[in-house]
Amino acid sequence: MNKIFFVQPVGECSAHSLEPKAPPEKECALVPHAKLPAWIKVAAHQGPNYARIKGILRENRLHSVCQAAACPNIGECWDEGTATFMILGDRCTRGCNFCNVKKARPLGLDAEEPARVARVVAELKLKQVVITSVTRDDLPDGGASVYARTIELLRRQDKDVKVEFLIPDLRGSLDSLKIILNSGVDVLGHNVETVGRLHKRVRSGMKLNRSLEVLRYSSDYMPRPVVKSGFMVGLGETFDEIVELMHQVFATGADILTIGQYLRPSLRHLPVEKFYHPDEFDQLAAIGRSIGFGHVEAGPLVRSSFRAFHQSRKLLETACSEK
Repeated sequence: MNKIFFVQPVGECSAHSLEPKAPPEKECALVPHAKLPAWIKVAAHQGPNYARIKGILRENRLHSVCQAAACPNIGECWDEGTATFMILGDRCTRGCNFCNVKKARPLGLDAEEPARVARVVAELKLKQVVITSVTRDDLPDGGASVYARTIELLRRQDKDVKVEFLIPDLRGSLDSLKIILNSGVDVLGHNVETVGRLHKRVRSGMKLNRSLEVLRYSSDYMPRPVVKSGFMVGLGETFDEIVELMHQVFATGADILTIGQYLRPSLRHLPVEKFYHPDEFDQLAAIGRSIGFGHVEAGPLVRSSFRAFHQSRKLLETACSEK
């Protein structure tokens, strides 16, 4: 398997040191892109639906995390007529070192965005919708009220539409989280992204304990949504750290876990430390199931929103039958 390390790892900047800090972009740029292994090759998908969805999003001035995060599955998803909407604009107030979403001062708040999302969902005749957002630390509620307004408008036009939110940590505000949980969302996702030791290096503006608390509070809340989390591998974590993180997420009460390969968006971002083989993802999925998760989705190209309702379908059906 390919492994890539920094050309000149320095002390706490090394991915393999104790709680390493993120290296400067200039240091990252010294490491060339690693050649992708054969199992990560992605076929180009740019059929009629791809062009149609791209046009609809552009026409309605909406953003998709598929584009903003340079998702490797964008062609397949858009060809199938599905997309993950990204609300609250396209500028993030955090500066995570793995993410391709634009880091910049947000340009205010677009009050008409929820209505445009609802209009596009109706135009695409979607019965299942995934909505995420940039992190908006500049807003008092972190954007929670915009999430709630969006689902209100979606349900106004189709009371049976299934909605999954993939939310930021809202700076740990339980009041903001309650706004989202009270909206009637079907699936509530929040990603832990990486193991505890690597948080400062990978997502310095986030805290693992805060993310775990978001999941724990959501799992204990009534009405309770299906709760979901995910993380990446290939950033310098050890096998034992992965298993420990899986146990930490399960202890919050989360139902679904996704595990995918970190792929470097650009030379400004952290290099890949290891490419995991599909057999290793199968092993991790088996461990997750043995721990007790209701569903584990693990693979090189797995992302939180990829085939999202395939992940949660059985759990949602069970929840409906128990009401």
